[in-house]
Amino acid sequence: MKQLLLISNSTLHGSGYLEHCTKEIKKFLNQKKKIVFIPYARPGGISHDEYTNIARKKFNEIGYELKGIHEYPSVNEAIDDSDAVFTGGGNTFVLLNRLYEKNVIKPLKNAIENGLLYMGTSAGSNIAGQSIMTTNDMPIIYPPSFEALACVPFNLNPHYLDPNPNSKHMGETRETRIKEFHIFNDLPVIGLREGAMLHIQNSTITLKGSYGARVFIKNKEPVEYIANQVIEL
Repeated sequence: MKQLLLISNSTLHGSGYLEHCTKEIKKFLNQKKKIVFIPYARPGGISHDEYTNIARKKFNEIGYELKGIHEYPSVNEAIDDSDAVFTGGGNTFVLLNRLYEKNVIKPLKNAIENGLLYMGTSAGSNIAGQSIMTTNDMPIIYPPSFEALACVPFNLNPHYLDPNPNSKHMGETRETRIKEFHIFNDLPVIGLREGAMLHIQNSTITLKGSYGARVFIKNKEPVEYIANQVIEL
């Protein structure tokens, strides 16, 4: 069974790292204990070791083993040694570029399709989609392709923000940008608000967490979903 937990953000305002989604993570992992962490997104430019230590501390606290993918001799050994993969947030372009450089895409996708549990936050959730073309991040590096793991039949927009009628910001809203994407692409896009996450079991997509999500399908009005609803695409 293919299972993924795609989380919009690693930290909510006023809470610690992964604190808002710890219960869902523990439920998702169940009795699985060994996690390989992919730190390639490097938030704020921190090193792979620094980022891995942040994740390791949290997962150790809640009863799991965690090791960085870069701490293994090879990608295949990292995947074979683990019950689950967790990819942290940061810059999606940096993350995907490194996945291509290290030849992680194909073995990771195959492992997920064959039952390896996958968790991601922010950029780590983005790469589970068909492409990274709906990320909010700056393209500070150019990966060989925008095509991602393609483990789900849609794209994501983590950190989705609703238009604020009181804002003086004159730039594009997230909704406008997704509509621009749909001028050239037919793929559904799920806008995950802060605190929201998707639990995917094979073809079933269930919304978890708080604050809900917005689903954009080309030539249709956006549809609102709330926690525990199954998303229809």
